[in-house]
Amino acid sequence: MSVADTKAFPAVMPTYARTDLSFDRGEGVYLYGSDGRRYMDFMGGIAVSALGHSHPKLVNALTEQAKRVWHVSNIFRIPEGERLAKRLTDATFADTVFFTNSGAEAMECGIKLVRKYHSHNGHPERYRIITFEGAFHGRTLATIAAGGQKKHLDGFGPKVDGFDQVPFGDHKALEAAIGPATAAILIEPIQGEGGIRPVPTQCLRGLRELCDKHGLLLFFDEIQTGMGRTGRLFAHEWAGVTPDVMTIAKAIGGGFPLGACLATAKAAAGMVAGTHGSTYGGNPLAMACGNAVLDVMLQPGFFDHVQQVASHLKQQLEGIVARHPDVFEEVRGQGMILGLKCKLPQNDVGNALRAHGLLTVNAGDNVVRLLPPLIATAKEIAEGCAIVEAAATELSQKSRKTG
Repeated sequence: MSVADTKAFPAVMPTYARTDLSFDRGEGVYLYGSDGRRYMDFMGGIAVSALGHSHPKLVNALTEQAKRVWHVSNIFRIPEGERLAKRLTDATFADTVFFTNSGAEAMECGIKLVRKYHSHNGHPERYRIITFEGAFHGRTLATIAAGGQKKHLDGFGPKVDGFDQVPFGDHKALEAAIGPATAAILIEPIQGEGGIRPVPTQCLRGLRELCDKHGLLLFFDEIQTGMGRTGRLFAHEWAGVTPDVMTIAKAIGGGFPLGACLATAKAAAGMVAGTHGSTYGGNPLAMACGNAVLDVMLQPGFFDHVQQVASHLKQQLEGIVARHPDVFEEVRGQGMILGLKCKLPQNDVGNALRAHGLLTVNAGDNVVRLLPPLIATAKEIAEGCAIVEAAATELSQKSRKTG
């Protein structure tokens, strides 16, 4: 690369295929673009803005904490972190929590914890984790190895050892993959990036039985499906199954970078002082935001609202799919993590939706994801669905003309 080329290279590393659109402010389910338009946000920063934009509870929590102390490091106690951890353990299967800055870091903690568990119990040879085709667990070297997708692995040298992938939904392949070095089974209750593919309830229960039978840890990635997205605090609750380890992030901070790895005391017994750490993880600003999110989500009736509005959304989308079979094949997902499996190229569909004022995000298998804020009202859901209808009608007409 010449000197002239280096000067022309963008200051922000060009690792994203960005849409030429930015936003000046947000309020509730709406974002206001630099182009002067108002958009409905059914993307939510990829399932992050679960309480919408500028939620007064979150704004107040962040600004009040910012006046006090931002960061002290984990050399010292952080009372608000202790409070958030206690609230999470009280509300879940877990006994202990490690706070991170992101979902990928939470996954790294979970992977280390799984290995440490077996080593701590005298079996260091058990370090391999079974994962599933179509999964997405992050962008670190370990998590792209866990996801196993060629597009994420290419160019980054040898794949990190320790992950055995099996086809999604293939129980015979799963059982065949278990060997003397197997440590855990890692799965998303609903594959998000993989195309909004839910794992059936009986399969999640079968995974629990399989792990118990072979002495494995059951590891759930609820980074996208957790924090109310399916109408309960965590998606696995619908199956009545509890994991040994679980990672969360995205919505837990309401937009502030925050993740966590949750585990039972048994699974985390080897994670003692010095085995893991983070400079920023669990700092006072992040903990203020996390507690504010829980303040809202744990209010009586919050998840009832999510379930009611989500049912309304899915019913309307199913009607749109039925009316536009040349554009869509089906609706997938649960709660407020839904996907429209497209017949037309997903980029064409997403662009049409954005042109009509609705923001969505692509997923695998030619699926367009809809991840509305959990605080959306029935009226706002209807407004969003009217946009989907209008865009689908326009696409159908174009398709007929060109076909």
